[in-house]
Amino acid sequence: MEPGTQPLKRCGCGAPTDKCPDLPRTIPPAKVDPDSTLVFDVRPEADYAASDEIIPGAMWKNPDKIDVWIGALPLTQDVVIYCVRGGSVSNSVVDRLHAAGVKARYIEGGLEAYKAAGGKVAKK
Repeated sequence: MEPGTQPLKRCGCGAPTDKCPDLPRTIPPAKVDPDSTLVFDVRPEADYAASDEIIPGAMWKNPDKIDVWIGALPLTQDVVIYCVRGGSVSNSVVDRLHAAGVKARYIEGGLEAYKAAGGKVAKK
């Protein structure tokens, strides 16, 4: 980015301008629809391995190896990520995805809040 220019807002439209609102960083757990959204599980490897649950259709991506997979994510589609509780892992991954131009949000409260809100899970 050239000096003096502002980063574009991440509203989710196809041609963001400085008049677009920012895309929220989070999504309430009750609003997640895994049947119509691209969902990524970014729990650390040990947490993922220790659990037998996953949001149906979610793909696990190791957050420690984000440099390997970040370039394969779509820039034109909304992406939802989650970790165990929606804390530092989700925040750092969303920061990296936004910097790469990905329209990403994370589930508030992570997988635990999603389940508490009645979200369906599947066995891995």
